[in-house]
Amino acid sequence: MDGLLTEEHKLIRQSIRDFVKKEISPNIEKWAQQAHFPSEIVRKFGEVGAFGPTIPTEYGGGGLDYISYGLIMQEIERGDSGMRSTASVQGSLVMYPIYAYGSEEQRKKYLPKLASGEWLGCFGLTEPDHGSNPGGMTTTIKDMGDYYLLNGAKLWISNSPQSQVAVVWAKNDEGRIRGVIVEKGMEGFTAPEIHNKWSLRASITGELVFDNVKVPKENLLPNVEGLKGPLGCLDSARYGIAWGAIGVAIDCYESALKYSLEREQFGKPIASFQLQQKKLAEMITEITKAQLMVWRLGVLKNEGKATSAQISMAKRNSVDMALHIAREARQIHGGMGITGEYPIMRHMMNLESVITYEGTHDIHLLITGADITGIQAFK
Repeated sequence: MDGLLTEEHKLIRQSIRDFVKKEISPNIEKWAQQAHFPSEIVRKFGEVGAFGPTIPTEYGGGGLDYISYGLIMQEIERGDSGMRSTASVQGSLVMYPIYAYGSEEQRKKYLPKLASGEWLGCFGLTEPDHGSNPGGMTTTIKDMGDYYLLNGAKLWISNSPQSQVAVVWAKNDEGRIRGVIVEKGMEGFTAPEIHNKWSLRASITGELVFDNVKVPKENLLPNVEGLKGPLGCLDSARYGIAWGAIGVAIDCYESALKYSLEREQFGKPIASFQLQQKKLAEMITEITKAQLMVWRLGVLKNEGKATSAQISMAKRNSVDMALHIAREARQIHGGMGITGEYPIMRHMMNLESVITYEGTHDIHLLITGADITGIQAFK
């Protein structure tokens, strides 16, 4: 794919790759084993420009194009899916809606601090009883005259226990979905952590609980209402995942290739056996195909032409491909593939979350089905 990238794209990719090798790769197995979220990484992500890279520079963002954003997500996820979740939630699900749907005052107040990593943010859409059907949400904001009263709960929220800011979606008195910015410390707002995860163990995940939280009127996102708001955010995040999952596939492939050239059986490297070459050849073929798909999607994003259905197709394809490659790579590594000496099992467990969050594998399939038939099968 390199021939399709500009010199700036390659420089951005290399700078994030170097950052990951220095700050994430040496520590990630320990963090995952200990289920530890390295909070210091938030500031470091801010310093390297991983938060909101497509947001204009006047608000602290990078002012970059969408292929640059994709490459950043790819390189971070080569390190770990949980680390990419931290970055993509901040950029696509918190900074993006404040930039796209917020007031100028909100942009100036929140975006620079989120871009620098001074503040961490989270996105409150999924509820205990409403995942694939976000329109069924029961969280409400009631207009009390001087403020809004927020009640309800959100579940499976990346970053939430350590976030200073939450972009929360709730139904108003008319049953319309609106977005509000909730700040840490508001009375009645808590964000308990979810423990005992087998996946995304280096990422911090929690709930958002709202018990008569008084939200100032100026914290309402003024420029959007309805599901269009949160779904627009998810389009941006899913685009990042489509690139990011390829990073996992690349890391698994490279580990399998290196291991196969070093590991000897029957007097020669296992890379010399036909079945191992078949696995490796199919891995690099699928990675290349997925890269060409997301590159084309990036061009469409830059032109403002990418559709939600196209993004769904790419997200589903990349994650499914990466999960298959992780499993094949585990086979090549043999018994060593289940240990923390190699990244395979950690990637595989992480992908079990990535294939479900921000639109499940099956729902994205049905989005494509609806796009080609004109009939929605999930309603």
